Order: sequence, then C-alpha cells, then structure tokens
Amino acid sequence: MALGERVPQVPARTTAEVARALLALRKPDLVHVHMTAAEVAAALVHPLVRRPVIATRHFTGTRGSSLPGRAARLLVRRALSAQIAVSQHVADRVDGASVVVYPGVQRPLVVPGVSERRPWVLVAQRLEPEKRTGDAIRAFAEVTPPGWSLVLAGDGSRRPPLEELVRGLGIADLVKFLGHRDDVRDLMAQASVLLAPCPDEGLGLSVLEAMAAGLPVVAADGGGHRETVGRSSPEYLFSPGDWRAAAERLDRLAHSPDLRARAAEAGREVQARRFTVERQVRATDEVYRAVLA
Repeated sequence: MALGERVPQVPARTTAEVARALLALRKPDLVHVHMTAAEVAAALVHPLVRRPVIATRHFTGTRGSSLPGRAARLLVRRALSAQIAVSQHVADRVDGASVVVYPGVQRPLVVPGVSERRPWVLVAQRLEPEKRTGDAIRAFAEVTPPGWSLVLAGDGSRRPPLEELVRGLGIADLVKFLGHRDDVRDLMAQASVLLAPCPDEGLGLSVLEAMAAGLPVVAADGGGHRETVGRSSPEYLFSPGDWRAAAERLDRLAHSPDLRARAAEAGREVQARRFTVERQVRATDEVYRAVLA
C-alpha cells in the first residue's frame, strides 16, 4: 500500500499459481511470503529458484496439524532462511525462531477531536466465533450510554445469532449491523470508542488503525492487544470474556470526554513511536540484509 504502483501485482489464487509466478521471476534477490499457501509454494520451487525465503507469521500456532500439513511444515522449514512475526505474542507461539517486526499503519491527515465525533462504539472485525463479538454486544447492553449506538462493521457466520442476541437484550434500535465495509477508516473518524473483544489477536490491525486515528480503544487483555493498548492505555484492557469489566471501562469513557481525549492522545503517541510504516520498512530491511550477507 505504501509503495502503490511501484510494486507489480501478479494475481495467484492457488498454491500452484503462486509456484508458477515464482518460477517466472527473473533472479529475485529473495522471496518473502505470507500465509501457508505462499510458504508451501516457495518451498516447492526453492530447489529451482535457489534464493533465500523469508516468511512472515501473522497468527499463533505451528504449521500443519494433519499428516500432509506436517509434511508441508518440514518442507517449509527446510526452505526458510528467516522468519518474521508480527508481534512478540506470535513469536512466542509459533514453530521456529522469529524476528519481531511490528506492522506499521499510516496516520490520517485529519484527526477529528472528541467533540467532532459521533456517540458510537465501533466494533470492526469478522463476525466469527473466535472474535467474541457477543462479548462486545453484552458489554454495550450492560451500560447503554444515553444517546449512544453500537456500530458493527464486518460480516461472518455468527451474524444471525448475534442479531438474535441483540433482539433478546432489547437493544435492536441501538445497534447497527453494517456488514462488510471498505470504509472502516472513515468509520473510525466518526466513532468515539473502539471495542476489541477478541482475546487472541496476532496483533490487531484495527486496533492500530484506531490508535492512529485518535480513537480510544477498550480491548481484551490478551494476544497482541497487550503490545498496543497495553502500552498506551492498559487501564482499558479487560480480562478476556469478562464483558462486565468491558462495560465498566466503556461506561467510564462514554461519560468523560476528557478521558477519551487522554486515551486518544496516548494511543497516537505509542503508534507514532512504534508502529509506523517507516519503522516496519527499516526493521524488514535489516532482516533482508542479514539473510543476504
């Protein structure tokens, strides 16, 4: 995204297509892959391409739980020259040694102040079981700040039961299901608080983008949230699954513009210091140079 059209795009939907695209390259300096399909493709063509392979790990866990998966894991590990993790949380929980390189996000040119924002609690994530969106809904229902709305940006298999939960809690008129959106940054510029209930994010890009946008964050105290919100506003972390604790923190922010302003400033300061595109580029370049040395 940061380099735009300077980076050529080669569409590839399957592992085989990725492998063919790699073979078509003319003597790359190295191959940097993300996600399992690309890792396997790079490993398969490594004997022919014969260039260093670097993989970025975005999620916790070892590669491959099935017999074919374990075979692929061995194949990939033999081909790898280095491995990057998007957080210390991920680095501590994946197979193989990793260098932590935090993703960077770009700061918006204009950041609305507290008084310019709408009384929205925003949740921006897939509506899948592991994301624990129900905890966010229950937390909001527990306090229902006067005049506030809960805005859910994202879609997934849990949407029907979540809509039923909203109706059962009697807050259907206060909750908006927006479905999949391509304008989450615009929503962040309007909202007043981001609620992030997932307990095991690899890092949590939506949280980082909220911090850059001057949006206070209430988040589950787990996963990569400890490395983002935990560095800026640890008082707004809550024990995973404890939606009543989330409600207490949400209520505190909803009733205090001053607290929201302070949390927003703290988040922007940490993002600007640790999670910039420039810092990510420098750290990634150090990994490249070490591999090529």
